[in-house]
Amino acid sequence: MQEFKSIIESAWENRELLKSVETQAAINSVVELLDKGLIRIAEPEGAGWVVNEWVKKAVILYFPIRHMEVLEAGPLEFHDKMGLKHNYKELGVRVVPHAVARYGAYISPGVILMPSYVNIGAWIGPGTMLDTWATVGSCAQIGANVHLSGGVGIGGVLEPVQAAPVIIEDLCFLGSRCIVVEGARIGTEAVLGANVVITGSTKIIDVSGTEPIEYKGYVPPRSVVIPGTLPKKFPAGEYHVPCALIIGKRKVSTNTKISLNEALRDFNVDF
Repeated sequence: MQEFKSIIESAWENRELLKSVETQAAINSVVELLDKGLIRIAEPEGAGWVVNEWVKKAVILYFPIRHMEVLEAGPLEFHDKMGLKHNYKELGVRVVPHAVARYGAYISPGVILMPSYVNIGAWIGPGTMLDTWATVGSCAQIGANVHLSGGVGIGGVLEPVQAAPVIIEDLCFLGSRCIVVEGARIGTEAVLGANVVITGSTKIIDVSGTEPIEYKGYVPPRSVVIPGTLPKKFPAGEYHVPCALIIGKRKVSTNTKISLNEALRDFNVDF
């Protein structure tokens, strides 16, 4: 692995090295390891996450060494530089037409893909479900037993290489049409109501106590979140801009499915 890292770092500084057979072989090997889940773009470390920048560089460098080709899947035809994942039966993944995942994305056993899309470099944990028209962008990290409801958009990130990918930790539930982008991190067991938008700069305000507590780019574990607005003054007057409101916590005393139902009842969250 250290040898791959050294070759890729050199090619990152000198793109002429992309013509080298050795460099191309190293890049292809790293993407294959990503596809098999043997390495990751980002991984948990202690209470946080660490980004493997050199692996992201390998993904970025993979594009210029690829050539456009026609890909066929039954009667469907594509024209792209990237191949698609195959052998879902052997991988233990349920894939409903017209779900598409690119080669270089890792999808764990037990995942269910309704008609959805997963981009290169993404990692999806076991037991997770992507509902209809959910999209998982490049390098996003989705934990185990996560539910991405219909139309959820998880943003991708390649450059700058030091930028963290979107991270959805284990046992989260994201309601319909949620959007999570710009390296935002959603903590374990969090529940996001329909249409919640979390960006790197979105104000996330915990209003469940007597005083508001503000976060940016991070939703704490077990939070129940709904869309909100904040007044903001502009030269043309005062208007309301989007924010996200933490209105409570999922209960620890019950299992995931029961606590989700309780969150719906207790906080009257729309999904």
